[in-house]
Amino acid sequence: MTMVYWKSDKYWLGKLLEHPEIMTQGETLEELEANIKDAYLLMAMDDVPEKHEMKEIAI
Repeated sequence: MTMVYWKSDKYWLGKLLEHPEIMTQGETLEELEANIKDAYLLMAMDDVPEKHEMKEIAI
């Protein structure tokens, strides 16, 4: 995915081009990247029950 980011007065801000509804911030670029990954996973796993399984598949 592609993260678009910029520096405000205090924080780095960013959003995902593929999911513009996901936007977050961080004090460093590294923190911003970690926060945006967390935000994406929260969105992707929103409707998944706590007890679930995962499997890698090739598409």
